[in-house]
Amino acid sequence: MEQRTEDGLSPYRIFSRAEWAEKRADTPMTLKSDEMTRLRSLHDRLDMTEVEEIYLPLSRLLSLYVAATQRLFLAQQNFLGTEDAKVPFIIGVGGSVAVGKSTTARVLQALLARWPNVPKVDLITTDGFLYPNAILEREDLMEKKGFPESYDLPALLRFLSDIKAGRHPVRAPVYSHLTYDVMPNQWIEIDRPDILIVEGLNVLLGGTPPKGGKAIPYVSDFFDFSIYLDAGEDVLQGWYVDRFLTLRGTAFRDPKSYFHRFATLSDAEAIETATSIWRRINLVNLRENILPTRQRADLILTKVESHLVEEVALRRL
Repeated sequence: MEQRTEDGLSPYRIFSRAEWAEKRADTPMTLKSDEMTRLRSLHDRLDMTEVEEIYLPLSRLLSLYVAATQRLFLAQQNFLGTEDAKVPFIIGVGGSVAVGKSTTARVLQALLARWPNVPKVDLITTDGFLYPNAILEREDLMEKKGFPESYDLPALLRFLSDIKAGRHPVRAPVYSHLTYDVMPNQWIEIDRPDILIVEGLNVLLGGTPPKGGKAIPYVSDFFDFSIYLDAGEDVLQGWYVDRFLTLRGTAFRDPKSYFHRFATLSDAEAIETATSIWRRINLVNLRENILPTRQRADLILTKVESHLVEEVALRRL
Protein backbone atom coordinates (compact mmCIF):
# COMPACT_ATOMS: atom_id res chain seq x y z
CA MET A 1 0.00 0.00 0.00
CA GLU A 2 1.29 3.45 -0.87
CA GLN A 3 0.04 6.97 -0.24
CA ARG A 4 -0.04 8.39 -3.78
CA THR A 5 -0.66 12.11 -3.40
CA GLU A 6 1.36 15.11 -4.42
CA ASP A 7 1.21 16.95 -1.10
CA GLY A 8 0.86 14.05 1.31
CA LEU A 9 -2.25 15.63 2.86
CA SER A 10 -4.89 13.25 1.54
CA PRO A 11 -7.35 11.88 4.11
CA TYR A 12 -7.45 8.64 2.08
CA ARG A 13 -5.44 5.46 2.04
CA ILE A 14 -4.94 4.38 -1.57
CA PHE A 15 -4.98 0.71 -2.58
CA SER A 16 -4.14 -0.85 -5.92
CA ARG A 17 -6.53 -3.52 -7.16
CA ALA A 18 -4.18 -6.28 -5.98
CA GLU A 19 -3.70 -4.70 -2.56
CA TRP A 20 -7.44 -4.30 -2.07
CA ALA A 21 -8.16 -7.87 -3.19
CA GLU A 22 -6.00 -9.16 -0.34
CA LYS A 23 -8.46 -7.61 2.14
CA ARG A 24 -11.07 -10.20 1.22
CA ALA A 25 -9.43 -12.63 3.70
CA ASP A 26 -11.84 -15.54 4.17
CA THR A 27 -15.02 -13.73 3.11
CA PRO A 28 -17.01 -16.40 1.21
CA MET A 29 -18.34 -16.03 -2.32
CA THR A 30 -22.12 -16.19 -2.06
CA LEU A 31 -23.14 -15.15 -5.59
CA LYS A 32 -23.46 -17.42 -8.60
CA SER A 33 -22.73 -16.48 -12.20
CA ASP A 34 -26.40 -16.41 -13.23
CA GLU A 35 -27.17 -14.05 -10.34
CA MET A 36 -24.41 -11.68 -11.44
CA THR A 37 -25.89 -11.60 -14.93
CA ARG A 38 -29.19 -10.38 -13.49
CA LEU A 39 -27.48 -7.80 -11.29
CA ARG A 40 -25.37 -6.30 -14.08
CA SER A 41 -26.54 -3.18 -15.92
CA LEU A 42 -26.03 -2.50 -19.61
CA HIS A 43 -22.35 -2.55 -20.61
CA ASP A 44 -21.13 -3.00 -17.05
CA ARG A 45 -18.53 -5.69 -16.65
CA LEU A 46 -19.28 -7.87 -13.68
CA ASP A 47 -17.78 -11.32 -13.26
CA MET A 48 -16.59 -13.57 -10.48
CA THR A 49 -13.15 -11.96 -10.46
CA GLU A 50 -14.54 -8.44 -10.03
CA VAL A 51 -16.77 -9.56 -7.17
CA GLU A 52 -13.96 -11.51 -5.51
CA GLU A 53 -11.34 -8.78 -5.80
CA ILE A 54 -13.44 -5.64 -5.24
CA TYR A 55 -16.84 -6.33 -3.73
CA LEU A 56 -16.06 -9.13 -1.28
CA PRO A 57 -13.39 -7.02 0.47
CA LEU A 58 -15.89 -4.15 0.52
CA SER A 59 -18.54 -6.44 1.99
CA ARG A 60 -16.09 -7.46 4.71
CA LEU A 61 -15.27 -3.83 5.47
CA LEU A 62 -18.95 -2.88 5.65
CA SER A 63 -19.63 -5.74 8.05
CA LEU A 64 -17.06 -4.19 10.40
CA TYR A 65 -18.64 -0.74 10.06
CA VAL A 66 -22.16 -2.05 10.68
CA ALA A 67 -21.05 -4.01 13.76
CA ALA A 68 -19.19 -0.99 15.16
CA THR A 69 -22.18 1.29 14.53
CA GLN A 70 -24.50 -1.15 16.29
CA ARG A 71 -22.21 -1.21 19.32
CA LEU A 72 -22.13 2.59 19.36
CA PHE A 73 -25.92 2.74 19.09
CA LEU A 74 -26.30 0.45 22.12
CA ALA A 75 -23.75 2.48 24.06
CA GLN A 76 -25.69 5.67 23.30
CA GLN A 77 -28.93 4.00 24.40
CA ASN A 78 -27.35 3.07 27.71
CA PHE A 79 -25.97 6.58 28.12
CA LEU A 80 -29.34 8.23 27.43
CA GLY A 81 -31.42 5.58 29.15
CA THR A 82 -33.62 5.21 26.07
CA GLU A 83 -35.06 2.29 24.14
CA ASP A 84 -35.09 3.65 20.60
CA ALA A 85 -36.33 1.59 17.69
CA LYS A 86 -33.84 -0.17 15.47
CA VAL A 87 -32.13 2.31 13.13
CA PRO A 88 -30.96 1.13 9.70
CA PHE A 89 -27.35 1.49 8.61
CA ILE A 90 -27.56 3.67 5.49
CA ILE A 91 -25.06 3.39 2.63
CA GLY A 92 -24.93 6.08 -0.07
CA VAL A 93 -23.72 5.26 -3.60
CA GLY A 94 -23.00 8.25 -5.86
CA GLY A 95 -21.29 9.11 -9.13
CA SER A 96 -21.89 10.13 -12.73
CA VAL A 97 -24.43 8.92 -15.23
CA ALA A 98 -23.22 5.65 -16.84
CA VAL A 99 -20.55 4.94 -14.21
CA GLY A 100 -22.26 1.80 -12.89
CA LYS A 101 -23.96 2.96 -9.69
CA SER A 102 -26.97 0.67 -10.14
CA THR A 103 -24.81 -2.42 -10.62
CA THR A 104 -22.68 -1.60 -7.58
CA ALA A 105 -25.76 -0.97 -5.44
CA ARG A 106 -27.42 -4.23 -6.50
CA VAL A 107 -24.25 -6.29 -5.98
CA LEU A 108 -23.78 -4.84 -2.52
CA GLN A 109 -27.41 -5.53 -1.67
CA ALA A 110 -27.05 -9.17 -2.75
CA LEU A 111 -23.77 -9.69 -0.88
CA LEU A 112 -24.83 -7.94 2.32
CA ALA A 113 -28.12 -9.85 2.47
CA ARG A 114 -26.12 -13.10 2.50
CA TRP A 115 -24.17 -12.36 5.66
CA PRO A 116 -24.45 -15.16 8.25
CA ASN A 117 -26.95 -13.20 10.37
CA VAL A 118 -29.10 -12.70 7.22
CA PRO A 119 -29.82 -8.98 7.55
CA LYS A 120 -32.66 -7.32 5.70
CA VAL A 121 -31.14 -5.09 3.02
CA ASP A 122 -33.28 -2.67 1.01
CA LEU A 123 -32.31 -0.48 -1.96
CA ILE A 124 -33.80 2.73 -3.28
CA THR A 125 -32.74 5.10 -6.02
CA THR A 126 -33.16 8.86 -5.72
CA ASP A 127 -34.62 8.87 -9.27
CA GLY A 128 -38.00 8.38 -7.60
CA PHE A 129 -37.59 11.75 -5.91
CA LEU A 130 -37.20 13.63 -9.17
CA TYR A 131 -40.04 16.03 -9.81
CA PRO A 132 -42.55 14.63 -12.33
CA ASN A 133 -41.93 15.67 -15.93
CA ALA A 134 -45.01 17.92 -15.88
CA ILE A 135 -43.42 20.02 -13.14
CA LEU A 136 -39.98 19.97 -14.77
CA GLU A 137 -41.50 21.15 -18.06
CA ARG A 138 -43.49 23.87 -16.31
CA GLU A 139 -40.37 25.10 -14.53
CA ASP A 140 -38.22 24.78 -17.69
CA LEU A 141 -36.02 22.14 -16.01
CA MET A 142 -36.19 19.21 -18.44
CA GLU A 143 -32.68 20.05 -19.68
CA LYS A 144 -31.61 20.05 -16.03
CA LYS A 145 -33.01 16.63 -15.18
CA GLY A 146 -30.60 15.00 -12.75
CA PHE A 147 -29.27 18.35 -11.54
CA PRO A 148 -29.89 19.11 -7.84
CA GLU A 149 -32.77 21.50 -8.61
CA SER A 150 -34.71 18.75 -10.41
CA TYR A 151 -35.25 16.75 -7.19
CA ASP A 152 -37.93 17.13 -4.56
CA LEU A 153 -35.28 17.52 -1.88
CA PRO A 154 -37.69 18.14 1.01
CA ALA A 155 -39.47 14.85 0.23
CA LEU A 156 -36.15 12.95 0.07
CA LEU A 157 -34.98 14.46 3.35
CA ARG A 158 -38.30 13.59 5.03
CA PHE A 159 -37.95 10.02 3.79
CA LEU A 160 -34.41 9.66 5.17
CA SER A 161 -35.34 11.36 8.43
CA ASP A 162 -38.23 8.93 8.92
CA ILE A 163 -35.91 5.99 8.19
CA LYS A 164 -33.37 7.19 10.74
CA ALA A 165 -36.13 7.84 13.28
CA GLY A 166 -37.15 4.19 13.06
CA ARG A 167 -40.59 4.93 11.63
CA HIS A 168 -42.18 2.18 9.55
CA PRO A 169 -43.19 1.56 6.93
CA VAL A 170 -41.76 4.49 4.98
CA ARG A 171 -42.73 4.98 1.33
CA ALA A 172 -40.48 6.05 -1.54
CA PRO A 173 -41.82 6.98 -5.02
CA VAL A 174 -41.00 4.79 -8.03
CA TYR A 175 -39.34 5.99 -11.24
CA SER A 176 -39.76 4.42 -14.69
CA HIS A 177 -36.77 4.51 -17.02
CA LEU A 178 -39.12 3.48 -19.82
CA THR A 179 -41.42 6.50 -19.55
CA TYR A 180 -38.61 8.66 -18.11
CA ASP A 181 -40.93 9.85 -15.37
CA VAL A 182 -42.06 9.27 -11.81
CA MET A 183 -44.87 6.70 -11.77
CA PRO A 184 -48.04 8.21 -10.25
CA ASN A 185 -49.44 6.48 -7.18
CA GLN A 186 -46.74 3.80 -7.11
CA TRP A 187 -44.51 3.34 -4.10
CA ILE A 188 -41.91 1.08 -2.59
CA GLU A 189 -42.31 0.47 1.12
CA ILE A 190 -39.24 0.35 3.33
CA ASP A 191 -40.04 -1.44 6.58
CA ARG A 192 -37.25 -1.45 9.17
CA PRO A 193 -34.33 -2.84 7.15
CA ASP A 194 -31.03 -3.54 8.84
CA ILE A 195 -29.26 -1.85 5.94
CA LEU A 196 -30.59 0.63 3.38
CA ILE A 197 -28.64 1.46 0.20
CA VAL A 198 -29.44 4.84 -1.36
CA GLU A 199 -28.16 5.24 -4.93
CA GLY A 200 -28.18 8.46 -6.94
CA LEU A 201 -26.26 11.11 -8.85
CA ASN A 202 -26.10 13.83 -6.22
CA VAL A 203 -26.41 11.93 -2.95
CA LEU A 204 -23.11 13.32 -1.61
CA LEU A 205 -23.91 16.93 -2.47
CA GLY A 206 -23.27 19.49 0.23
CA GLY A 207 -23.67 23.22 -0.07
CA THR A 208 -22.61 26.61 1.20
CA PRO A 209 -23.18 26.75 4.96
CA PRO A 210 -25.97 29.21 5.83
CA LYS A 211 -25.22 32.34 7.82
CA GLY A 212 -26.21 32.47 11.43
CA GLY A 213 -25.85 28.73 12.01
CA LYS A 214 -29.27 27.88 10.59
CA ALA A 215 -29.79 24.12 10.39
CA ILE A 216 -29.93 22.85 6.80
CA PRO A 217 -29.62 19.07 6.46
CA TYR A 218 -28.07 17.37 3.44
CA VAL A 219 -28.87 13.92 2.10
CA SER A 220 -25.39 12.72 3.04
CA ASP A 221 -25.99 13.70 6.68
CA PHE A 222 -28.09 10.53 6.99
CA PHE A 223 -25.41 8.19 5.63
CA ASP A 224 -23.32 5.92 7.81
CA PHE A 225 -21.02 5.08 4.89
CA SER A 226 -20.71 6.52 1.39
CA ILE A 227 -19.22 5.27 -1.88
CA TYR A 228 -18.29 7.30 -4.95
CA LEU A 229 -17.77 5.60 -8.32
CA ASP A 230 -15.19 7.44 -10.39
CA ALA A 231 -13.97 7.35 -14.00
CA GLY A 232 -12.46 9.78 -16.49
CA GLU A 233 -14.73 12.08 -18.51
CA ASP A 234 -13.81 10.52 -21.86
CA VAL A 235 -14.40 7.04 -20.47
CA LEU A 236 -17.80 8.03 -19.11
CA GLN A 237 -18.79 9.59 -22.41
CA GLY A 238 -17.86 6.41 -24.24
CA TRP A 239 -19.93 4.29 -21.85
CA TYR A 240 -22.89 6.64 -22.19
CA VAL A 241 -22.78 6.55 -26.00
CA ASP A 242 -22.44 2.75 -26.02
CA ARG A 243 -25.43 2.41 -23.72
CA PHE A 244 -27.48 4.78 -25.89
CA LEU A 245 -26.70 2.68 -28.97
CA THR A 246 -27.77 -0.50 -27.19
CA LEU A 247 -31.00 1.06 -25.93
CA ARG A 248 -31.76 2.36 -29.42
CA GLY A 249 -32.19 -1.26 -30.53
CA THR A 250 -33.96 -2.46 -27.37
CA ALA A 251 -35.90 -0.31 -24.89
CA PHE A 252 -36.27 2.65 -27.26
CA ARG A 253 -38.24 0.46 -29.67
CA ASP A 254 -41.09 0.23 -27.19
CA PRO A 255 -43.75 2.78 -28.26
CA LYS A 256 -44.20 3.67 -24.57
CA SER A 257 -40.57 4.71 -24.28
CA TYR A 258 -39.93 8.42 -23.79
CA PHE A 259 -37.01 7.99 -26.21
CA HIS A 260 -38.96 6.05 -28.85
CA ARG A 261 -38.20 8.81 -31.39
CA PHE A 262 -34.53 7.79 -31.29
CA ALA A 263 -35.17 4.13 -32.21
CA THR A 264 -34.88 4.75 -35.97
CA LEU A 265 -31.67 6.80 -35.89
CA SER A 266 -28.74 5.56 -37.92
CA ASP A 267 -25.50 4.69 -36.12
CA ALA A 268 -23.98 8.04 -37.01
CA GLU A 269 -27.11 9.95 -35.96
CA ALA A 270 -27.36 8.01 -32.70
CA ILE A 271 -23.72 8.67 -31.82
CA GLU A 272 -24.14 12.37 -32.62
CA THR A 273 -27.34 12.58 -30.56
CA ALA A 274 -25.91 10.73 -27.57
CA THR A 275 -22.71 12.79 -27.63
CA SER A 276 -24.74 16.00 -27.74
CA ILE A 277 -26.90 14.94 -24.77
CA TRP A 278 -23.82 13.92 -22.82
CA ARG A 279 -21.97 17.19 -23.40
CA ARG A 280 -25.00 19.45 -23.01
CA ILE A 281 -26.45 17.88 -19.87
CA ASN A 282 -24.55 15.05 -18.20
CA LEU A 283 -21.04 16.45 -18.53
CA VAL A 284 -22.17 19.81 -17.16
CA ASN A 285 -23.88 18.10 -14.22
CA LEU A 286 -20.78 16.00 -13.61
CA ARG A 287 -18.43 18.98 -13.52
CA GLU A 288 -20.69 21.35 -11.60
CA ASN A 289 -22.43 19.08 -9.11
CA ILE A 290 -21.25 15.47 -9.00
CA LEU A 291 -17.46 15.44 -9.27
CA PRO A 292 -17.04 18.09 -6.52
CA THR A 293 -18.66 15.62 -4.08
CA ARG A 294 -16.10 12.87 -4.70
CA GLN A 295 -13.90 13.91 -1.77
CA ARG A 296 -16.86 13.68 0.60
CA ALA A 297 -17.11 9.90 0.15
CA ASP A 298 -15.78 7.35 2.62
CA LEU A 299 -14.69 5.10 -0.26
CA ILE A 300 -13.81 5.93 -3.87
CA LEU A 301 -13.80 3.18 -6.51
CA THR A 302 -11.89 4.29 -9.61
CA LYS A 303 -12.76 2.48 -12.84
CA VAL A 304 -10.90 2.25 -16.14
CA GLU A 305 -12.26 1.84 -19.67
CA SER A 306 -12.76 -1.93 -19.24
CA HIS A 307 -15.25 -1.12 -16.43
CA LEU A 308 -12.91 -2.76 -13.93
CA VAL A 309 -11.99 -1.04 -10.67
CA GLU A 310 -8.25 -0.41 -10.66
CA GLU A 311 -7.87 1.66 -7.50
CA VAL A 312 -9.65 1.99 -4.16
CA ALA A 313 -9.37 4.97 -1.82
CA LEU A 314 -10.57 4.51 1.76
CA ARG A 315 -10.99 7.49 4.05
CA ARG A 316 -8.83 7.39 7.15
CA LEU A 317 -10.57 7.28 10.52
